[in-house]
Amino acid sequence: MVPIYSYLGGLRPRGFLWILPCLAATLLHAADYEAQFNQWFAAQTNMQNWTADFTQTRSLVALSQPLKSRGKVWVKPGSFRWELGQPPQTIVVRNPDELLILYPRFKRAELYPLDKIPAGPIKDAMALLDVSVPRDRASMEEHFQLLSATETNATLQMTLQPKSISARQFIGNIVIGFHTNDYVIADSEMRFSDSSTLRNDFTNVVFNQPMDPKLFDTNLPPDYSVVEPLSR
Repeated sequence: MVPIYSYLGGLRPRGFLWILPCLAATLLHAADYEAQFNQWFAAQTNMQNWTADFTQTRSLVALSQPLKSRGKVWVKPGSFRWELGQPPQTIVVRNPDELLILYPRFKRAELYPLDKIPAGPIKDAMALLDVSVPRDRASMEEHFQLLSATETNATLQMTLQPKSISARQFIGNIVIGFHTNDYVIADSEMRFSDSSTLRNDFTNVVFNQPMDPKLFDTNLPPDYSVVEPLSR
């Protein structure tokens, strides 16, 4: 019988035995993370909606210092509303049919009818918005592959890569962090193909509270000008 260490590049038994505790520790961490992932996904299935305050950090290659802004977010299945700035300088509203970006200071808006986006990188990247905070493991694994998991200060960070090659032309990967004591979202970060990043750190997260339907209304005041960039 050929000794097992012959298959490991000639490692002698003493060296092989030194590797075993490291391998066991790695497998133990993987099992721990697997259990935590399942707990987190289980918590998502009971979530009807959530809202939070956030600090957004935008890092651009051309800027020596990142841009930081505070805001608020409301999320429910198929819809979300992000308000960036206090008072809001940019508002993003998504409902099942369209995405609307409002610039209140200029009374201007950009409208993106979701059914009119042609197949390709933009459509694939837009689809990731719905699952960038996945509600279940199946939806995550349909669109992403898990690249790594690391735990720091009781926060588990999952690094996800879009499976769509065309989507990766815009978004290289997405990092989602959640607290390991209560499985509440802690942060999210999009890492774009041009090496820029968009990170959100969440606080005051509240689940399953009544939300005004008007938060997700895309009807605009009559004095707003509207453009549809994809129709050009």
